[in-house]
Amino acid sequence: MVLYYSATGNTEYIAKQLAQYIDDEVTDLLPRIKEKDYSTIYSDRSFVICAPVHVCEMPRFVTDYLKKVCLSGNKNLYFVFTSGGYAGIAAAIGRNIAGKKGMIYRGRAEFVMPRNYPISRRYPLLSEKENRERICKSRERIPEIACLIKNGERLRARRITYAEKLITYPFTPIWSKFKHNAKLFHTTDKCIGCGKCSKVCPLNNITLENNKPKWGDSCAHCMACLSCCPTEAVEYGNITWNQYRYRLEKFTP
Repeated sequence: MVLYYSATGNTEYIAKQLAQYIDDEVTDLLPRIKEKDYSTIYSDRSFVICAPVHVCEMPRFVTDYLKKVCLSGNKNLYFVFTSGGYAGIAAAIGRNIAGKKGMIYRGRAEFVMPRNYPISRRYPLLSEKENRERICKSRERIPEIACLIKNGERLRARRITYAEKLITYPFTPIWSKFKHNAKLFHTTDKCIGCGKCSKVCPLNNITLENNKPKWGDSCAHCMACLSCCPTEAVEYGNITWNQYRYRLEKFTP
């Protein structure tokens, strides 16, 4: 069974393509994460966890969910990550999760996809051409990864060095604590009060007051609210002014 979380479409696309190739079920974890539904998920075939990479690791709310949910049946656990170019310690975290759940870690694969974090001045969004090139290269790799999973083979990738772990493990909690806040999120007069931003927020951090979104104190900077707004009314300070909103569906048929 393929389980995934996706904010802007990258991971959803890879997950659904993999599921199609291996002829298996695919489940969106967002509703379960929002509802804190840790009820048993059963599969008689290998579990394939598909997740994005945030600040060199899986989103912390995804990691927390996977630690708590019961995965029953098959003991094989694969991880597939989508990133903007570097998966960091995500694989090490996946291995740790598998061990604590008494499952067999079967390796990981990484797909380099378009960047979707418009509030980063250091890593700006890519051009339309670059986005399409990354999506195309990833699509070409899907049959190969799917074949390995379907045949029960191990996914092999570069091993994370001790130095990388030493730097990343203490860095990411600090970054998340001080940088992942929602203080600068707001809407313009283009907001129509549809509430979609609230529906896609994995941390239930957005509520509607007088048909206008209000952000709370919890935020993972997944960018789902900003990217999914149908009228592009969500802004982050003035950083996102005049920037396009990345959604994978804009670049695929």
